[in-house]
Amino acid sequence: MRLATGGIFALAGFLFWVSFNTAQGADLRSDDSMLRLSDLIQERSHGNQELESSVSRLRGEVEDLARRDSGDTEAEKRAFEELARTAGTRPLTGSGLTVTLDDAPPDATARMPGLPEPQPNDLVVHQQDLQAVVNALWAGGARGIKVMDQRLISTSAVRCVGNTLILQGRLYSPPYTITAVGDTGELREALDAAPAVRNYREYVDAYGLGWSVDERDRVTLPGYTGSVDLRHSGPVED
Repeated sequence: MRLATGGIFALAGFLFWVSFNTAQGADLRSDDSMLRLSDLIQERSHGNQELESSVSRLRGEVEDLARRDSGDTEAEKRAFEELARTAGTRPLTGSGLTVTLDDAPPDATARMPGLPEPQPNDLVVHQQDLQAVVNALWAGGARGIKVMDQRLISTSAVRCVGNTLILQGRLYSPPYTITAVGDTGELREALDAAPAVRNYREYVDAYGLGWSVDERDRVTLPGYTGSVDLRHSGPVED
């Protein structure tokens, strides 16, 4: 027991020494440190956007070369294009609507008598709010969806860290826009019927979070330009 206790104290001392040498007398929680982290995240986000543009351009060149050199029939070429549209890698145009969600003002108070004053989490758009809208639009028969300026595909994941959205390697701040192509009446009905969307709209009425739905006679969704490779885990080999 004494040896174990001594080992724990030794490990703690080592960690304090590493922390001291890393900080070199600086405040690790300082605003400067947080700003540097924010700048790094923004830099990576811009870098990812540039890489996506490069990948999209190269993918287009590869597909053009493949179509030129292939011996496919016209029917096979049409089938390939339809598969690409279904997968979301081709632009999609049609009628649809745009849903906008936004944080409430930081000084927001309860809008109705009897409600408790809001906590910080009550005033921001959360991951589940964005996902609820996306799920409702798919359920309403959306032919395609984009969040902000990026097209969603079957492997896309909507994730939030704090009040920022991370989508396919890029960082976004509110207000958030979600645009769907499909029958506008059916899309609206699906939004109204979704329990999670109704829950978000209760906070809109109570504390002033942003919510709007705008119909579009004609809107074009971009084709997905990111990687389509699937990643998976596997057992560790001995």
